[in-house]
Amino acid sequence: MKGHIVERSPGKWAIVLDVPNEGKRRRKWHTFHGTKRQAETECARLIAELAGGNYIEPSKTTLQEYFVEWLKHEKANVSPKTLQRYEELLLKNIAPVIGAITLNKLSAAAVDGAWGKLLESGRRDGKGGLSPRTVHHCRRVMLTAMEQAVKWDLLKRNPVAITRPPKVERTKMQAYDADQTANLIEAFRGTRMFMPVLLAVMCGLRRGEIAALRWRDVDLSDNRRLLSVRESAEQTKEGVRYKEPKSGNARTVALSTTMLAELKAHRARQAEEQLRIGLRPDADSFVVAQVDGSPLQPRSLTHEWVRILAKTSLPTIRFHDLRHSHATQLLAAGVHPKIASERLGHSTIGITLDLYSHVMPGMQANAAEQVDAAIKAAKKPATE
Repeated sequence: MKGHIVERSPGKWAIVLDVPNEGKRRRKWHTFHGTKRQAETECARLIAELAGGNYIEPSKTTLQEYFVEWLKHEKANVSPKTLQRYEELLLKNIAPVIGAITLNKLSAAAVDGAWGKLLESGRRDGKGGLSPRTVHHCRRVMLTAMEQAVKWDLLKRNPVAITRPPKVERTKMQAYDADQTANLIEAFRGTRMFMPVLLAVMCGLRRGEIAALRWRDVDLSDNRRLLSVRESAEQTKEGVRYKEPKSGNARTVALSTTMLAELKAHRARQAEEQLRIGLRPDADSFVVAQVDGSPLQPRSLTHEWVRILAKTSLPTIRFHDLRHSHATQLLAAGVHPKIASERLGHSTIGITLDLYSHVMPGMQANAAEQVDAAIKAAKKPATE
């Protein structure tokens, strides 16, 4: 293996390598900035890589160009909504900062510098920096993209892997207690958001699961009274698509007596409303729908939630926090975390325990008192 250096201008060198190619030799040129000794050291390193089979040929592909190619590859592996989020993080956040760097010259220092710049001034509207959580997401997606570059032999190692992610403060979970939940239900009664709110706060359904729920998934018989979560509505730029639930598995949710009665009343009202305009609802009809029976977009639920909640005296929380309210009240009532996990559709009980660990101290105190009471009750009075 041979190589030499050529000075192009003061401090700028060309490292020329003779690369074997099917019995012939061809030359590969690398640009290097530094002293002559540093250029000679870099030349020796490249020759050693060439001899050891670890050499990666120089490429003019920029990081932004690579992101575009990787997103095309990833399209078949993720949902449209996830791909849309990847595009935003890579092409709209990271690429404007370091996208012009040639892929094989990307360094950990440059990537760490990008995180700092995004935190300081990364917002596209020019009003400051991105949140640490968003930058953390940027790093996570770029880490995955660069791992693929290593697999494709475009990089020797992943420079993102040795960068330091920004510290993300855990957001305090917001939830309504039992009294606030009772007030919530009465405040929304009579509005078109009444049933979505009930499904969220009484059954723990996600927004997309509520928008995708059909009457064929609801068993209103008194001896069964349950609903099955089989689909979730996902909002994308192209519109709404229906996919499997977040955990990847369907689940059943038992209905309380109150929830059963409210669903029966809602179905009767909905059928009467649709029959007035000549529609005959059937098993495929959506539980939560527009007047004409057409499905709702998930984001329209959020918009209506914000609008109506603002008219009440209740604390402002997200629609998704109604699901957290249900989970918190389950655990506070002494329901086993495994049952709560199945009801919420978490893939593992560990997710439930991690998300709702703030409820555990109270549960532990109650458990300790219950054990204490049981032991005291088991003691026999001393005999003389």
